[in-house]
Amino acid sequence: MRLVLKKLGLNKILAIAAVIVLLLGGWTTAARAGIVTQDVVYSVAGQSYEGYIARNEGFGDQQPIVLLVHDWNGLDEYEKRRAQMLAERGYTAFAVDLYGQGVRPSNAEESQAESGKLYRDRAAMRERLFAALERARQMPGVDPQRVVAIGYCFGGAAVLEFSRAGADIEGFVSFHGGLATPEEQDYTQATGPILVLHGANDPVAPMAEVAALAEDLTAAGVDFDMELYGGVLHSFTVWGANAGSSRYDGRADLKSWDALLTFLDEQFR
Repeated sequence: MRLVLKKLGLNKILAIAAVIVLLLGGWTTAARAGIVTQDVVYSVAGQSYEGYIARNEGFGDQQPIVLLVHDWNGLDEYEKRRAQMLAERGYTAFAVDLYGQGVRPSNAEESQAESGKLYRDRAAMRERLFAALERARQMPGVDPQRVVAIGYCFGGAAVLEFSRAGADIEGFVSFHGGLATPEEQDYTQATGPILVLHGANDPVAPMAEVAALAEDLTAAGVDFDMELYGGVLHSFTVWGANAGSSRYDGRADLKSWDALLTFLDEQFR
């Protein structure tokens, strides 16, 4: 287990500017020229769900898969842009839908209601995650045996749920996710390494939960790493976040993205 604590400085203007250039269009035209995107409707237990695929045809076939699980407000342009960024790196990214086709919360109350349904029904959450995995493995030009799941906020909690469910994939990554382990659950069925990228000042999932998760993972013998960013709040990768407990942090965003890319390289090499 490796634990990295990084203290970020107060003056972040230059770092944030660099990140915006990098994340919102700083890649070369050549890197983006072969990217193909598609909305994909699939069915789970008789209900329709609408995910989003991004892949770069220039990297050929047998591409590794990155499952991307959305925040509590559902699949939107944020997850689609992240999927495109992964495609620019040669991964086939599948942004999954855990709420259902057309279910896209428009405010905090609706987001809380939709995410709450799945927090209360973990079996349904797992069913939808496994269905998305099977759909991703059916995509053309992918290697179905090389898959990593990543998630943001609610999606980070879902990815950890996926790990506890014993999903047989190459790894799991949580960005500022919910970290609490539900009662009567543990990580004894976890099969792949886990990477937790988290703000040390996140009031939604405070350091007590970080420590408890580390203890749970250690007790289960799980291979895991944690990278903590000093002074950083919740939703630090979400561009424009600046309300209450959530605040975008350019340096933490860039550092966590670099950590993800290193993790993917290690799992897929």
